[in-house]
Formats: sequence, structure tokens, C-alpha cells
Amino acid sequence: MRRRNLPRRTAGLFLAVGLIYVGLAYLIVPEFWSYRDHGLDLLPEEMRTTTVQGIPGDPINVGLVGSRAEVMHAFAVAKWNAADAITWRSSLEIGESVLFDRPYEDAPVSTLLFEGRKQDLAFEKPVGRSADQRHHVRFWQVSAGDRPLWLGAASFDRGVGLSHDTGQITHHIGPDIDAERDLVIGELTMADMLASSAGVEGIGPTRSGRNGEGDPYFTDGMVRIGILQPLSR
Repeated sequence: MRRRNLPRRTAGLFLAVGLIYVGLAYLIVPEFWSYRDHGLDLLPEEMRTTTVQGIPGDPINVGLVGSRAEVMHAFAVAKWNAADAITWRSSLEIGESVLFDRPYEDAPVSTLLFEGRKQDLAFEKPVGRSADQRHHVRFWQVSAGDRPLWLGAASFDRGVGLSHDTGQITHHIGPDIDAERDLVIGELTMADMLASSAGVEGIGPTRSGRNGEGDPYFTDGMVRIGILQPLSR
């Protein structure tokens, strides 16, 4: 009986592999490259943010294609929080969160500029009780249309301290920014929010980079671009 079932199992395995191949080769991958041919060839040359003082900041390492509503929906489903705007109240709340270990799941993120503009959207996922440590990503809309391209900078806030360059109180990032890029794309994929994703070249391999606060980072220099599932599916 086992020997008779073996050919059936083998045939089933080949069928499953064949279906996966067809799906990837003829549906998912072409969707990404079709978009790239019409939009990603217009990526900015300088794939790096700056601080408001003009100091080079975090590299661009992630991107999404979809409407603003689709971006907001995707992160909500993946259980990431939209960051509050920077106000006196939110600044006081994040200080209290760090000092007294109080939760603040939608704490504000500092302003970074890309092509002279501050971030359009920012999302975060806390680690622990307070806003001391968190995964976070900022996004800038860089194209128009119903499903524009958003470029982002993802990094991990490992703790609060003084800026190495300015002496101001700030979050310090972890050095492995590729891990944060992959986390963002991975969690959106797990939440079934991406139709496909692929990599394009960003700033290039960097082993000893420093961001606007003087924090060291390293990266393979790639940008992971995800195509969001449409809301109307």
C-alpha cells in the first residue's frame, strides 16, 4: 500500500511545486517588474535622509506602492501604530514614558527630511513597556497617482541618550538597519498585506555609516519595495 501511494505523493508534490512556480513566474514577479518599468526607474539619486540641520541621516531602505489609505490599513492590520505628531503634549508624554516606564504606543518620531520634505507618515511597534525601544519607519510619498510610491527609512530605537553630534536628547538606533527593513516587509507579508516584493539598489553597501545623531550603522544598500494589496480586493 505504501509503495502504491508513493507515486501519488510524488505527483502531488510536483503539482504543488508547479503551481508555485506558475504563480511566481507569471503573476507575482511580473507585477513588480511591470511597476518598476513605469515608476521605480525614477528613483531619486540621493537615497538618504537628512536632519533639519542638513546633517546626513538614515538611509532609504524600504518602499511601498499603494494609496495612502492602503498604507495606513496595511500597518494597522500588521499591528503597527501611526506615530503622533510632535507637539508640546506629545513631547511631554514621551519623556514621561521613558523616565517612568509608561506605555506610549504611538509616540512621535523626530523629523527627518527627504528631498527637502519631512516625512509624510511614520509607524512604530514598541518593544517593552515604554517608548525607550521601538521599531519604527518613516515614509515619504515620491510619486503621484492612485497607487503612488512611498520611500521609507526603517530603523530600531535601542534607547534614549545624547546625540553624538549635537548633544541633544534623542533616540539612538541599532546598527543593523537591514534587519529593520526586513522586519517591516516581513510583518506586512505575514499580515497578507503585500501582493509581492523585490529589491532595488539604494545607497549601496556601507559598513561604517553614521546617521544624523552620529549612530553607526551598516547595510547591504538595498531597498525592499513591497506592492500593497488593493483595498478593493
